[in-house]
Amino acid sequence: MGTAGGATADGGGPGKPLPDVVAPDLDVLFCGINPSLLSAARGHHFARPGNRFWPALHLAGLTPRRLAPEEDRELLDHGLGVTNLVDRPTRTAAELRPDELRDGAVALAALVARHRPRVVAVLGITAWRLATGERARTGWGRQPDRLGGAQTWVLPNPSGLNAAYQLPDLARLYGGLRAPRS
Repeated sequence: MGTAGGATADGGGPGKPLPDVVAPDLDVLFCGINPSLLSAARGHHFARPGNRFWPALHLAGLTPRRLAPEEDRELLDHGLGVTNLVDRPTRTAAELRPDELRDGAVALAALVARHRPRVVAVLGITAWRLATGERARTGWGRQPDRLGGAQTWVLPNPSGLNAAYQLPDLARLYGGLRAPRS
């Protein structure tokens, strides 16, 4: 993974309940569906106990150690960032309306075009299908279409509620995002 060159987090606009952790030219910008109520209250991404995002990143070789949610800004030191498709915090992503997801996809494309990450990794296939209208085409992994100029991947959501994918599965799939060795 590259580094963000000492970049700092971009707050993602006024009134955003959970600021983006983003800088120009990241290797990977992870995109969750939306903040949990707990993440919004704590001001850190994937803060809910039982969420497997942080251990999956480490086991995938994307971070040298397991970061805690309170260390989310340290992702930038590893060429990584994190944002959300929808800004509105909810108990579950099922509470989101399709128009919120569609609007979020437009905003995500603009964020990606502005910051130019190599890859944007959307964490949640159902929300992504609703956001893009790609119900039949979208599958796991690298997508045929780019978003905002970046290679786009769709990967399983790390929420503990997603029992279909266990931590080793998440780590294997997230590991596919590593930059190819030159």
